[in-house]
Amino acid sequence: MGGDHGPEVVIPALARVAERRPDATFLVFGQAAIVQPIIEKHARLKGKVKFFDSEIAIRMDEKPSQALRQGRGKSSMWQAIEAVKNGEADVCVSAGNTGALMAMATFCLRTRPGISRPAIAALWPTVKGESIVLDVGATIGADARQLVDYAILGAAMARATLGADKPTVGLLNVGTEEIKGQEEVKKAGQMIKEAQLSSLTYHGFVEGNDIGKGTVDVVVTEGFSGNIALKTAEGTARQIAQYLREAMSRSLLSKMGYVLARGAFNRLRERMDVRKVNGGVFLGLNGIVVKSHGGADEEGFAAAVELAYDMARNRVMERIGHDIDAFQASDAAHAASIAQDDATSTGKQEEK
Repeated sequence: MGGDHGPEVVIPALARVAERRPDATFLVFGQAAIVQPIIEKHARLKGKVKFFDSEIAIRMDEKPSQALRQGRGKSSMWQAIEAVKNGEADVCVSAGNTGALMAMATFCLRTRPGISRPAIAALWPTVKGESIVLDVGATIGADARQLVDYAILGAAMARATLGADKPTVGLLNVGTEEIKGQEEVKKAGQMIKEAQLSSLTYHGFVEGNDIGKGTVDVVVTEGFSGNIALKTAEGTARQIAQYLREAMSRSLLSKMGYVLARGAFNRLRERMDVRKVNGGVFLGLNGIVVKSHGGADEEGFAAAVELAYDMARNRVMERIGHDIDAFQASDAAHAASIAQDDATSTGKQEEK
């Protein structure tokens, strides 16, 4: 029911996914009078959709606290998340109110043991293909341990969606030198190196221009800088597209040039299409939730659903659980080793 267009976009998008992913089925939560007539228009969804009538639809301008208080148990958003909690659905996808979705998902699903705060991870187009960037807006500010958690979560997502066996991970910083940056970022880098995790390869610090280069598979940062980077990249893509449109229509000669180079421009348009990488994944919870852009069209929302499909199909939750357990074991062993060294040093001093 959420987003700028509601079921007028969501349902046709599901029809596209049903054609491209024949084994996918859908639980749809919404207001019957609005949603059911749209479902009936799409023959591709016959036998693939189970509809549930919801009493409340969360407004896009509702405060998270208000949405949580009034929508628990009654809203389409809550019921969709609860379906994941109850094992009825593998993943929840919504184009609705981001703050409300995060609040409800965190309250309903809870964070995984060992994870203090969830993150939003986004697929990011690069010159080499795609990378994953997190956090892009869930948590403003993060300490070293949280950044390490994000590295592990992002690496698990990269293994599930990018096909990387041992993803390269970089910490976003103001420089690549180890002496630069905030103390929490430097401390996080040291913690990742000491953990020697088999599930990822730690690259070190990366800068903003490394994101588009595809220097690493996973870029880790906190939500404030991550969200600014995301919005800047989206705005720059639209800016370049506008420049190209203006340049190609400026004169007869430029129009003729466009006709001759149409294939190249079409490929460029395809690479710059933000719809293809729509979908922010809430990681760190006991279940997968994907947030689509509120303004996404049918193809954009379908991309978010297909991202969710890939994550469920590739068992990203199992990968996250395995990687988090491995880090906690490594961290405990490291702490025990330090304690043993301290005890040995203290004993020697007492002997003297």
